[in-house]
Amino acid sequence: MSELPRLILQDIPDYHKIDVYMANGGYDTYKKAIAMKPDDVTNEVKKSGLRGRGGAAFPTGLKWTFMPKGSDKPKYLAVNGDESEPGSFKDRQIFERNPHQLIEGIMIAGYAMDINAAYIYIRGEYHKWVDLMQKALDDAYSKGLVGEKMKETFGNNYSIDIYVHKGAGAYICGEETSLMTSIEGDRGYPRYKPPFPAQRGLWDMPTTVNNVETISTVVPILKMGGDNFAKIGAPGHPGTLLFGVSGHVNKPGVYELPTGTLLTDIIYNYCGGVRNNKKIKAVIPGGSSMPPLRGDEIEGVRMDEDSLKALGTHIGTGGIIVMDEDTDLVKTTLRIAHFYHHESCGQCTPCREGCGWMEKILHRIEIGEATSKDLDLLISVANNIEGNTICALGDAAAWPVRGFVTKFRDEFEKAHGKRSSADTLLQAS
Repeated sequence: MSELPRLILQDIPDYHKIDVYMANGGYDTYKKAIAMKPDDVTNEVKKSGLRGRGGAAFPTGLKWTFMPKGSDKPKYLAVNGDESEPGSFKDRQIFERNPHQLIEGIMIAGYAMDINAAYIYIRGEYHKWVDLMQKALDDAYSKGLVGEKMKETFGNNYSIDIYVHKGAGAYICGEETSLMTSIEGDRGYPRYKPPFPAQRGLWDMPTTVNNVETISTVVPILKMGGDNFAKIGAPGHPGTLLFGVSGHVNKPGVYELPTGTLLTDIIYNYCGGVRNNKKIKAVIPGGSSMPPLRGDEIEGVRMDEDSLKALGTHIGTGGIIVMDEDTDLVKTTLRIAHFYHHESCGQCTPCREGCGWMEKILHRIEIGEATSKDLDLLISVANNIEGNTICALGDAAAWPVRGFVTKFRDEFEKAHGKRSSADTLLQAS
């Protein structure tokens, strides 16, 4: 394998320490940014083709242009490190190994959008990584790199304050409007859109929400130039991605690779193949909410949003979950459905009730008490949840259930070989 670009996870000892980061050019890119006009910084990000790394893959530079100009209202940046998607564990690598690049990315984004304050929202269970990120931020403040003193340090009139905010420990708080509600101190409930966060976000003020990896990637974009970044990886979804690979592979972990890397290369070349040389039954490409791929579908699949969308799934958070031939997909789907039922905030009827219905039906299938009609009912429930909720949690619950049932219907019908007498009669008729 040829040498690959490292834009986020640098192989430098103690890179998380501020002195080591600065000795390797850290915070110099911010100096380059403030020598440019704010709009030119945004345009550089637009030229790069950077798309959000939090799941939706929305163009980052375009999102930045939504922030209103010429307003005297306070403006905020919310950096989403909630990372509550099962199968996703990349953001904590940044908190642990490269926190100052995240801080520098926030400073650059703040300058580009004239933002007053930024909040790094880190999931409540990440106690260790909250402390690591806070230590890095404290060090940056002590050196005058952040806050009011940065004006003197960098010889520029811009300043930004950055805060680490510990999350509420709920999946729903990863949704951007629910995240903002949580930061404000209320229960994490999603909000109707419009108005969008750039219009009315934190405390009803203009707000941009970006993922931790997205903001960290801004630094290498400004360093190398947007045009050069756009040449890395897949043309429509450029750059590198942090792929978190888990499941039945020999070497699970986080791998920084160019977008468009073959899924089979990730599994077999980087992750050492499947344990005990078993066959692959299924792969979830982007975290538990994404529709799965069958093992016989993965040959030639490239890991970028456009390629996966053409196959009926998405890149999501880049959380690749590999399942071998012995995996019980009925239990797997039931476990996923249980998670989303548990994590539903209950605000929307289709999600609140539908997620529970899906779990109950899957439980009947798992214990062998369902009929084949229940599979059609399960798909019908999933179809009626999707697109009918305020936020995308309903979609996140429906997609994997419908995907597994549709692509592995035979396995669901067998349900461990425990066909009910009702089902036998149904088929006989």
